[in-house]
Amino acid sequence: MGGVAQTSLTSPLVGREDELARLTGALERTRAGEACAVLVAGDAGVGKTRLLDEVAARAAAAGTTVLTGHCVDLGDVGLPYLPFTEILGTLAADERYAGVSAAHPVTRRLLGGGPQDDAGAPRSRLALFEAVAALLTELADVAPLLLVLEDLHWADQSSRDLLRFLLGRGVLQQDRIAVFASYRADDLHRRHPLRPLLAELVRLPAVERLELRPLPDADVARLVRALRKRPLPDTTVHRIVERAEGNAFYAEELVAATDTPAVGVPSGLADVLLIRFEQLSDTAQQVLRTAAVAGRRVDHDLLRDAVGLPEAELESALREAVERQLLVSGEGNTYSFRHALAREAVYADLLSGERARLHGAFARLLAGPGRRPGGAAERAHHYRESHDLPEALAASLEAADHAQRVGAPAEELRHLEAVLDLWPAVDAAARPAGPDAVTLTLRASAAAAHAGELHRAVSLTRSALAGLGQDADLELAARVRYTLAGNLLSVDNLSAAYAHSSEALDLIPAEPPSSTWVWAAATHVTAARHVGENETALRVARRALRAAEDLEVTDARADLLISLTSLEGGNRSTPAGRERLLEARELARRAGNAPVELRALFNLAIGSFESGDPEKCLHWASEGLDRARRSGLLSSPYPREMRYLRLLVRYTLGHWDEVLRESAEQARVRPAAGGHTLGPELYVTLARGDFSAAERARGLLEGPFDWMARLVAGLVLTDAAGLRGDPEEAVRWMRSTVEELTEAGTRPAVTVRLAGLALSAVADTVTGLRRAGDEAAAARWTRTASELLAEARWSARHGFDDLPQGPEGQAWRARAEAEWSRISAAAPDPAPWERAVAAFAYGDPYERARCRLRLAEALLAAGRREEAAAEADAVRREADRLGATLLRERLDDLARRGRLTDPQPAAAAAVLTPREQDVLRLLALGHSNRQIGEKLFISAKTASVHVSNILAKLSASSRTEAVAVAYRQGLVAAEPTAPN
Repeated sequence: MGGVAQTSLTSPLVGREDELARLTGALERTRAGEACAVLVAGDAGVGKTRLLDEVAARAAAAGTTVLTGHCVDLGDVGLPYLPFTEILGTLAADERYAGVSAAHPVTRRLLGGGPQDDAGAPRSRLALFEAVAALLTELADVAPLLLVLEDLHWADQSSRDLLRFLLGRGVLQQDRIAVFASYRADDLHRRHPLRPLLAELVRLPAVERLELRPLPDADVARLVRALRKRPLPDTTVHRIVERAEGNAFYAEELVAATDTPAVGVPSGLADVLLIRFEQLSDTAQQVLRTAAVAGRRVDHDLLRDAVGLPEAELESALREAVERQLLVSGEGNTYSFRHALAREAVYADLLSGERARLHGAFARLLAGPGRRPGGAAERAHHYRESHDLPEALAASLEAADHAQRVGAPAEELRHLEAVLDLWPAVDAAARPAGPDAVTLTLRASAAAAHAGELHRAVSLTRSALAGLGQDADLELAARVRYTLAGNLLSVDNLSAAYAHSSEALDLIPAEPPSSTWVWAAATHVTAARHVGENETALRVARRALRAAEDLEVTDARADLLISLTSLEGGNRSTPAGRERLLEARELARRAGNAPVELRALFNLAIGSFESGDPEKCLHWASEGLDRARRSGLLSSPYPREMRYLRLLVRYTLGHWDEVLRESAEQARVRPAAGGHTLGPELYVTLARGDFSAAERARGLLEGPFDWMARLVAGLVLTDAAGLRGDPEEAVRWMRSTVEELTEAGTRPAVTVRLAGLALSAVADTVTGLRRAGDEAAAARWTRTASELLAEARWSARHGFDDLPQGPEGQAWRARAEAEWSRISAAAPDPAPWERAVAAFAYGDPYERARCRLRLAEALLAAGRREEAAAEADAVRREADRLGATLLRERLDDLARRGRLTDPQPAAAAAVLTPREQDVLRLLALGHSNRQIGEKLFISAKTASVHVSNILAKLSASSRTEAVAVAYRQGLVAAEPTAPN
């Protein structure tokens, strides 16, 4: 199967031998069966496109299928999946691939012809993503496949999400596929939406980054001389090299400008580009100006209609522009600017009136019959730039509908926001028929919530509230208020949520009952529960439940049953509570209300965790996430909570490698969700000795307040401070976390865990001060310890619904009591630690091992050496299994101080080659195979072979276990960890 893409190699490739070797090497590995991706970064004009063109040409000549997609700058307008639409369009137009395309009909959605379900709505984004991945995989089964994506800095969010999926779970799980993607590094400002995606992708083992730096002066000089048949004077070459500053495109443009009669060379690239542009005939200049308004690429027929020239004159002008290398002729009867900067310079030189006129022409042409599907976004852009606001409004609304149909909530939100911006500027008579501005704002808030932008959802609903007039329909006014209340609950602004839900309830009379009143009441019940107004919540819930039953509003009835699970005495962790939640889940399922069903599933999951049944919790959380995936609600609040809960359970059960894998997968499939995604990953990272977890935890505190982010950061920073032996920091983080979480609602159940962690650091300090004879300082810290113990005891007694906490909370209280015994007891007492070890037996091997280490220490102090050695051995096995390096280091320190020997016979130290020793040293630092290869100047595959040999020699089943064994055998020395 030959290559699809055609390239135009208009200039020699100079000075990129190393980069070309890396890319061709990646293609060779792909042909050998190793999938890979390379992110090609560089400043505008540095030569990214030229390098990729060269590689693509070589790949196609070698029998590789080459597919190229381009991202386009449309300003604020996002055209969902544009580069992938281009690729799929190329395949659809080529009869060689008709069979492959027909086998994956879901992908035709992007071309405007995909299947829909019985209700007419599009299938889920996941189905689309999987179909694209399957199509590419099938192509790779026939011949090696190279996917080239250009200008990722202009990619829409849906394209970024699809790329994240393909590299994380799709094509890079298959053989014989390579993905080369370019982006302008100088365009990536701090808040650029591509930055977080790049940070995620470069962590993948099969993804590498290739940075194109400015060319050395010698290479620029070689390029300058190669561009001209007749030699240039040395002084001219030197001047061009000096002005180009290593940028190949600058150099090419400066060389081309030497043909002009103008004196001197302009200092700015735009000036150089316009000098070349002004050398064209008037007709050719007119054509290029028109093409610049269309964008980087334009269809011949569309350009002809826009410029209004006879065919012969148009072809003559185009030939002139192509010969001057300003335009490039592409397949499909299209033309594109040879470089985006050329188009930008020509566009910027247009007069404002001329620019508006041409935008209007393109908008009208794109609105005509036979134009490409999904063109509403482009039409919206052109109409807006032409100041035709009524048409811009209509096209933006159409574009929002298209984005909704293809499952692109972020693009739907942007288009709806454009609609709302244009709305007041368009006369009422010229607006599209249908919903009013308030209703559209509510729709935008829903799109924001579906896209995971919860604070934006709040802001939009506040705008809807402000847009209500005094004569507004009461039901709409109530709906706006209870929608705002629900959005405020999702960002933990509980008191404001309660106030707005109260207003909503007051607007609608309870008699005769109505569906709007029932939903306003259901929202008010939830808000009242969160602010501790349980009596009010119970009274309203009972009345609303009766009304929901009478009106047969089944989903509202389900929502109220969930709230009543706690209000009427049954707790979600009790059998009676679970029965009611199961009833609510079934009612919501029958009503087809996915958000309410997700609420029921979340409560079933967390109730199982609180009752000490983590395996059942995993079951319910997985069912909830599957339901969210099928309904397109994975970014909504309850699925976010269930993702965290599932990761937390796996962390608690000691499945740490699973936690890291799933966390990475979640980050690839959708944008990172703060503490919900990072929390358990940070807990594992810290326990494995990487104190950078603390710095990443501090990053969670930036931006608007987020309850889960604050909780996760507090746990990590409190524990990290204790592990570093800093009691002041541990206590400060514990107290500030509890204070902020309490201000956002009620006192958090996690207080007992935070208090236990801080108390551990304080107990270490008190025992150290007493050994040093500083009784005054010890007494001060003892008072602090007493306060922490009181916090832990109170929290364990007052959990969810003000009932005593379940097994987890009681285990942390037992640990706090044991830590206090280190301070209060006259002599070390193993009994409190035995109780703590037993309490964590519900299913938390790491915390149980931490308590067993303290128990071994107490047993050793009490002279019970054999029992201490047995506990130490149990800790050793668990620490090595988990890769908990800090726990293992503390155990080794205790063993040295207490002269405890390893009861197991020590294995003979493995014999490693010098190269394997180098690899092991980097392995211990957490480097990937690719990073090891770069450090040692070997390939990633060779590094992988060395790692496999090391694992075999050390009888280790994982990299983590190999490092632990290596430390134990003295094959690597622990490097000191710098304090945070």
